[in-house]
This record gives sequence, C-alpha cells and structure tokens, in this order.
Amino acid sequence: MNRGRVLPTALLTASCLLAQTAIAAPPLAYHWATQGTEVPAQVLYALALQESGAWLRGRLVPWPWTLNVAGEARRFADRQSACNALLLAIHDVGAKRVDAGLGQINLGWNGQHFSHPCQALDPYRNLSVATRLLLVHKEPGLDWVTTAGRYHRPLGGTPAESYRKTFARHLGRVSQGSVQGRNAR
Repeated sequence: MNRGRVLPTALLTASCLLAQTAIAAPPLAYHWATQGTEVPAQVLYALALQESGAWLRGRLVPWPWTLNVAGEARRFADRQSACNALLLAIHDVGAKRVDAGLGQINLGWNGQHFSHPCQALDPYRNLSVATRLLLVHKEPGLDWVTTAGRYHRPLGGTPAESYRKTFARHLGRVSQGSVQGRNAR
C-alpha cells in the first residue's frame, strides 16, 4: 500500500524518551466541540491524546492526520497524504479496520457521520463526532474514565481496562481536578 508521506515513528517517539513534560490545557477547538454538552473539554482532549497523540518537540500532542489501519498506527505530514492513504486503506482492508483523525473514529461503524471518508480528517468535524460518540456511551452515574473505555471498546474486557488506565493518566494531567465534580453526571 502506498502510504504517502508517513512521518517516521522515530521522529514522533524519540522525544518521549528525552522529555516528560506536562500536557497543556485543552486548546479552544476542544471547548468548541464540547460546548452545549456535558462532555468536559478536558475529557475530549485526553481522549484525543490517547487516540492520536504523538510526541513532537518534547510534548505529547493530538495529531489530526493519524490513521489506524488494521491495528497499525500511521501518521502523515498533511491532510492530503492522510486522505490518500485513508481511501487506499478502506479499499485494501475495509472500513471496519480503519480509524481516522484526532478521535480515531472507526469508519466502518461510524462512517455515517461523514459525507466523505476524508471528512474524518477535518479536526473540527472529527472532534464533534468524538463528542457525540462519548455521549452515546455515557450513562447516568458512569464516570468519564469508564465512558472513555466504552468509547474505545464498547464490549469492555481487557482492551477497555488497559485503555481506561492510560486515559486516566492523560485526564489527570490535563484536568488537574477541574473535571472532578462532573465525573458522575
């Protein structure tokens, strides 16, 4: 498969070994995507860090042109390269084995949220869909860590448990207690 301009994994992960810096507060896009919903921006940002986070210049940042194709993470330098690879991946392995964008939206199960598969690579649209999907998995009394585990793996099990642990670390770094009162909604 032609992967377009894939960023070298070593470039993305080398900084992880060199620096452990605090993760910044959510950028405005995360506040906009969650506005008018019960999803805290910190939850959506932690989810994006978990799903598409890449180490760049010593910081973990969500990367909008990230694909997961049949379990293999791929990051691209620009949207067009990611779009080309996305369309090839859907053709080669099927939409149910392809996740795209900041929230790693699965195009087989959730492709109906986009008018074209490459629309999943639009950061704002992707975050909006991720917010809606979080709300689908949120139930009264369920905390955001458990909800995020269900977002990743609705059937639960070991993959969801592992995901929840890592997500909780991201959430702890970005929220610094600001989500505490909203966990059980």
